Amino acid sequence: MTDVFAPADRRDEALAPRERSSAARGSRAALWTGRVVSAVPVAMLLFSAGMGFAKPPAVVDGFTRFGWPESLALPLGIVQVAATILYLIPQTAVLGAILLTGFFGGATATHVRIGDPWFIPVVFGVLVWLGLYLREPRLRSLVPLRRLH
Repeated sequence: MTDVFAPADRRDEALAPRERSSAARGSRAALWTGRVVSAVPVAMLLFSAGMGFAKPPAVVDGFTRFGWPESLALPLGIVQVAATILYLIPQTAVLGAILLTGFFGGATATHVRIGDPWFIPVVFGVLVWLGLYLREPRLRSLVPLRRLH
């Protein structure tokens, strides 16, 4: 059994040559797919944070509709940017994903509370973890998906 937290070159040495080549191909495709999937919530979060910093009338109206004070727009924007940066850095990506899960959980609760469609923040939370799962081989080794025969 290989150590999932060992450096990639040591893990690859433990694989048979055929397994090593197929793992490398799958890893490259998974990495790029994960980057693309991760880009969707990252773009939304950075756009949302920017809107919170600028506070156009639509954002102020949204905060009022959600029952949140307008004064929280800046701190929430800072939290969004900080958690997103942590998510983008490979060494802190899991911590960033955990923080973003909490953020999207709060957004989901807010939408449920006022009777708005709640599935959008849930979809973004799923995309955060799916993107990380695809771009982080250690996470894939901790939570392996297997084909059903």
